[in-house]
Amino acid sequence: MENKRDLSISMHEAGTKSLWIMLPLTVIQFAVFFGLHGFPAMPTNENLSLYGFMLFFGIFIHEAIHVLGWMIFGKKSLKVFHIGFQWKSLAPYAHCKEPMDILPYRIGSFAPGLLLGILPWIVSLFTGDILLFIYGWLYTTAAGGDFLVLWILRNVKSNTLVEDHPTRAGCYVMGSE
Repeated sequence: MENKRDLSISMHEAGTKSLWIMLPLTVIQFAVFFGLHGFPAMPTNENLSLYGFMLFFGIFIHEAIHVLGWMIFGKKSLKVFHIGFQWKSLAPYAHCKEPMDILPYRIGSFAPGLLLGILPWIVSLFTGDILLFIYGWLYTTAAGGDFLVLWILRNVKSNTLVEDHPTRAGCYVMGSE
């Protein structure tokens, strides 16, 4: 029988524990943006509607980016993925039903926070766009659980096989490692 070590936490616990990661990041993001740009005026209602739509739609894009990252870097078929919403913890999720190497798992876990959060925040530093800043900050914050999982997996060695946990944040580490 193959040895599996559970490196997962409940979705609720991921949400609460990720605050310890997100609070310092929030302070940094706000300090840098407002230090550079002061307090810009909020744009027109037309722009607010567009950003509101983008914020809502971004929830689904976040999970799709997990899947794309795991598909591309883990060389997996779309049929081994499931995207859903856990009502108990009010958390959307993406799940891979097959084991993969830790590196693609890490890439797919980090990608939404990078693409939807960190990069838009960085662009907002150059443009001074307050709505882009808010978007980047919110999606950096939304990736807090993903960042926490990456922290939990920090000591897992390269070339280790992992299996995504079907109901919790994190994964099983396969073998003796």
